[in-house]
Amino acid sequence: MIEQLHPRILENKDWATLLFVLTFAVVAMTKSAYETRFSEFSKLIFSDKYAKIYRDNSHMKNSFTVGLFFVQIVSFAFFILLTMNIFGYASKTDWLLFIRIATFLLYFILGKYLIEKIVAASFNIDDFVELFNLQKVTYRTYIGVLILPINAVLFYYNNIPQIIPLAIIGISLCISVYSYFISIKTYQNVIIGKLFYFILYLCALEIAPYYFLYYWLTKGSA
Repeated sequence: MIEQLHPRILENKDWATLLFVLTFAVVAMTKSAYETRFSEFSKLIFSDKYAKIYRDNSHMKNSFTVGLFFVQIVSFAFFILLTMNIFGYASKTDWLLFIRIATFLLYFILGKYLIEKIVAASFNIDDFVELFNLQKVTYRTYIGVLILPINAVLFYYNNIPQIIPLAIIGISLCISVYSYFISIKTYQNVIIGKLFYFILYLCALEIAPYYFLYYWLTKGSA
Protein backbone atom coordinates (compact mmCIF):
# COMPACT_ATOMS: atom_id res chain seq x y z
CA MET A 1 0.00 0.00 0.00
CA ILE A 2 1.42 3.36 -1.05
CA GLU A 3 1.12 6.04 1.59
CA GLN A 4 -0.25 9.34 0.44
CA LEU A 5 2.48 11.95 0.49
CA HIS A 6 1.80 15.44 1.77
CA PRO A 7 4.02 18.37 0.84
CA ARG A 8 6.00 19.69 3.77
CA ILE A 9 5.69 23.47 4.05
CA LEU A 10 8.87 25.08 5.32
CA GLU A 11 8.72 28.58 6.69
CA ASN A 12 11.62 30.79 5.71
CA LYS A 13 13.05 32.27 8.89
CA ASP A 14 16.51 33.09 7.56
CA TRP A 15 15.67 36.74 6.94
CA ALA A 16 14.52 37.15 10.53
CA THR A 17 17.59 35.42 11.92
CA LEU A 18 19.89 37.70 9.92
CA LEU A 19 17.95 40.76 11.05
CA PHE A 20 18.08 39.71 14.69
CA VAL A 21 21.83 39.14 14.44
CA LEU A 22 22.28 42.54 12.79
CA THR A 23 20.24 44.43 15.40
CA PHE A 24 21.96 42.69 18.31
CA ALA A 25 25.29 43.55 16.66
CA VAL A 26 24.25 47.23 16.45
CA VAL A 27 23.36 47.18 20.17
CA ALA A 28 26.70 45.53 21.00
CA MET A 29 28.69 48.03 18.92
CA THR A 30 26.80 50.97 20.42
CA LYS A 31 27.47 49.64 23.92
CA SER A 32 31.16 49.22 23.09
CA ALA A 33 31.51 52.70 21.56
CA TYR A 34 29.50 54.49 24.28
CA GLU A 35 30.12 52.31 27.31
CA THR A 36 29.39 54.89 30.01
CA ARG A 37 26.41 56.38 28.20
CA PHE A 38 24.91 52.95 27.46
CA SER A 39 25.34 51.98 31.11
CA GLU A 40 23.31 55.03 32.20
CA PHE A 41 20.81 54.38 29.39
CA SER A 42 20.22 50.83 30.64
CA LYS A 43 19.18 52.22 34.04
CA LEU A 44 16.70 54.67 32.54
CA ILE A 45 13.61 53.12 34.08
CA PHE A 46 15.15 53.23 37.57
CA SER A 47 16.90 56.60 37.39
CA ASP A 48 16.49 59.88 35.52
CA LYS A 49 20.27 60.51 35.61
CA TYR A 50 20.60 59.72 31.90
CA ALA A 51 17.82 62.17 31.01
CA LYS A 52 19.53 64.89 33.04
CA ILE A 53 23.02 64.30 31.62
CA TYR A 54 22.07 63.90 27.94
CA ARG A 55 19.38 66.56 27.70
CA ASP A 56 21.14 68.71 25.11
CA ASN A 57 19.40 68.50 21.70
CA SER A 58 22.77 67.90 20.01
CA HIS A 59 22.43 64.30 21.20
CA MET A 60 19.40 63.82 18.93
CA LYS A 61 21.45 63.18 15.77
CA ASN A 62 24.63 61.48 16.99
CA SER A 63 25.55 57.86 16.18
CA PHE A 64 24.28 56.57 19.55
CA THR A 65 20.75 57.81 18.89
CA VAL A 66 20.75 56.95 15.17
CA GLY A 67 22.05 53.41 15.74
CA LEU A 68 19.48 52.65 18.41
CA PHE A 69 16.76 54.30 16.30
CA PHE A 70 17.39 51.56 13.72
CA VAL A 71 17.10 48.95 16.50
CA GLN A 72 13.88 50.60 17.66
CA ILE A 73 12.23 50.41 14.23
CA VAL A 74 13.21 46.76 13.73
CA SER A 75 12.12 45.83 17.25
CA PHE A 76 8.71 47.51 17.03
CA ALA A 77 8.10 46.11 13.54
CA PHE A 78 8.85 42.59 14.78
CA PHE A 79 6.61 43.05 17.79
CA ILE A 80 3.68 44.25 15.65
CA LEU A 81 4.17 41.34 13.24
CA LEU A 82 4.37 38.82 16.09
CA THR A 83 1.30 40.29 17.78
CA MET A 84 -0.64 40.01 14.52
CA ASN A 85 0.53 36.40 14.24
CA ILE A 86 -0.47 35.53 17.81
CA PHE A 87 -3.96 36.94 17.22
CA GLY A 88 -4.25 35.10 13.90
CA TYR A 89 -4.02 38.04 11.48
CA ALA A 90 -0.69 37.31 9.79
CA SER A 91 2.22 34.93 9.44
CA LYS A 92 5.29 35.80 11.49
CA THR A 93 7.54 34.73 8.58
CA ASP A 94 5.92 37.15 6.11
CA TRP A 95 8.96 39.32 5.35
CA LEU A 96 7.03 41.52 2.92
CA LEU A 97 4.55 42.42 5.65
CA PHE A 98 7.47 43.09 8.00
CA ILE A 99 8.97 45.54 5.47
CA ARG A 100 5.60 47.29 5.10
CA ILE A 101 5.24 47.61 8.88
CA ALA A 102 8.83 48.87 9.32
CA THR A 103 8.38 51.38 6.47
CA PHE A 104 5.12 52.62 7.93
CA LEU A 105 6.73 53.07 11.37
CA LEU A 106 9.67 54.92 9.85
CA TYR A 107 7.47 57.34 7.90
CA PHE A 108 5.04 57.76 10.79
CA ILE A 109 7.77 58.66 13.31
CA LEU A 110 9.76 60.89 10.97
CA GLY A 111 6.62 62.54 9.55
CA LYS A 112 5.32 63.24 13.05
CA TYR A 113 8.70 64.67 14.01
CA LEU A 114 8.74 67.05 11.02
CA ILE A 115 5.18 68.20 11.72
CA GLU A 116 6.14 68.81 15.34
CA LYS A 117 9.06 70.96 14.16
CA ILE A 118 6.71 73.04 11.98
CA VAL A 119 4.15 73.46 14.76
CA ALA A 120 6.90 74.29 17.27
CA ALA A 121 8.21 77.02 14.97
CA SER A 122 4.67 78.40 14.63
CA PHE A 123 4.20 78.46 18.42
CA ASN A 124 7.74 79.74 19.00
CA ILE A 125 8.61 76.82 21.27
CA ASP A 126 11.37 75.26 19.12
CA ASP A 127 13.91 74.72 21.91
CA PHE A 128 11.40 73.12 24.25
CA VAL A 129 10.02 70.76 21.57
CA GLU A 130 13.57 69.68 20.63
CA LEU A 131 14.29 68.77 24.24
CA PHE A 132 10.87 67.17 24.67
CA ASN A 133 11.43 65.10 21.52
CA LEU A 134 14.81 63.95 22.80
CA GLN A 135 13.16 62.69 25.97
CA LYS A 136 10.48 60.86 23.98
CA VAL A 137 13.02 59.32 21.60
CA THR A 138 15.13 58.18 24.55
CA TYR A 139 12.31 56.34 26.31
CA ARG A 140 10.87 54.97 23.07
CA THR A 141 14.30 53.63 22.15
CA TYR A 142 14.60 52.12 25.62
CA ILE A 143 11.34 50.23 25.09
CA GLY A 144 12.54 49.04 21.67
CA VAL A 145 15.81 47.71 23.10
CA LEU A 146 13.97 46.02 25.99
CA ILE A 147 11.55 44.09 23.78
CA LEU A 148 14.15 43.09 21.17
CA PRO A 149 15.28 39.90 22.99
CA ILE A 150 11.63 39.14 23.80
CA ASN A 151 10.84 39.37 20.08
CA ALA A 152 13.64 36.89 19.33
CA VAL A 153 12.20 34.40 21.84
CA LEU A 154 8.61 34.84 20.64
CA PHE A 155 9.61 34.46 16.99
CA TYR A 156 11.08 30.98 17.45
CA TYR A 157 8.29 29.65 19.64
CA ASN A 158 4.76 28.69 18.65
CA ASN A 159 1.48 28.77 20.57
CA ILE A 160 2.30 31.94 22.48
CA PRO A 161 -0.57 32.98 24.81
CA GLN A 162 -2.32 36.19 23.79
CA ILE A 163 -1.72 37.62 27.25
CA ILE A 164 2.02 37.93 26.50
CA PRO A 165 1.83 40.70 23.85
CA LEU A 166 -0.94 42.42 25.82
CA ALA A 167 1.26 42.46 28.92
CA ILE A 168 4.18 43.87 26.90
CA ILE A 169 1.92 46.60 25.47
CA GLY A 170 0.69 47.43 28.97
CA ILE A 171 4.23 47.71 30.37
CA SER A 172 5.32 49.81 27.36
CA LEU A 173 2.41 52.20 27.90
CA CYS A 174 3.35 52.56 31.56
CA ILE A 175 6.94 53.42 30.59
CA SER A 176 5.65 55.94 28.03
CA VAL A 177 3.40 57.62 30.61
CA TYR A 178 6.34 57.67 33.02
CA SER A 179 8.48 59.35 30.34
CA TYR A 180 5.88 62.11 29.93
CA PHE A 181 5.84 62.61 33.69
CA ILE A 182 9.65 62.91 33.75
CA SER A 183 9.60 65.34 30.79
CA ILE A 184 6.95 67.56 32.40
CA LYS A 185 8.85 67.50 35.70
CA THR A 186 12.14 68.34 34.00
CA TYR A 187 10.77 71.21 31.90
CA GLN A 188 8.03 72.44 34.22
CA ASN A 189 9.34 76.01 34.28
CA VAL A 190 9.22 76.24 30.49
CA ILE A 191 5.82 74.54 30.35
CA ILE A 192 4.25 76.91 32.89
CA GLY A 193 5.44 79.87 30.85
CA LYS A 194 3.80 78.51 27.69
CA LEU A 195 1.05 76.34 29.14
CA PHE A 196 -1.56 77.11 26.47
CA TYR A 197 0.79 76.16 23.62
CA PHE A 198 1.92 73.05 25.47
CA ILE A 199 -1.67 71.81 25.92
CA LEU A 200 -2.38 72.57 22.27
CA TYR A 201 0.78 70.73 21.29
CA LEU A 202 -0.18 67.67 23.35
CA CYS A 203 -3.69 67.50 21.92
CA ALA A 204 -2.66 68.06 18.30
CA LEU A 205 0.52 65.99 18.11
CA GLU A 206 0.64 63.60 21.05
CA ILE A 207 -2.96 62.43 21.33
CA ALA A 208 -4.69 63.00 17.98
CA PRO A 209 -2.25 61.02 15.73
CA TYR A 210 -2.53 57.87 17.86
CA TYR A 211 -6.30 58.23 18.15
CA PHE A 212 -6.71 58.47 14.37
CA LEU A 213 -4.25 55.60 13.88
CA TYR A 214 -6.25 53.43 16.29
CA TYR A 215 -9.51 54.45 14.58
CA TRP A 216 -8.08 53.64 11.15
CA LEU A 217 -6.76 50.23 12.24
CA THR A 218 -9.96 49.20 14.02
CA LYS A 219 -12.13 50.35 11.11
CA GLY A 220 -9.86 48.63 8.63
CA SER A 221 -10.04 45.31 10.45
CA ALA A 222 -13.79 45.51 11.03
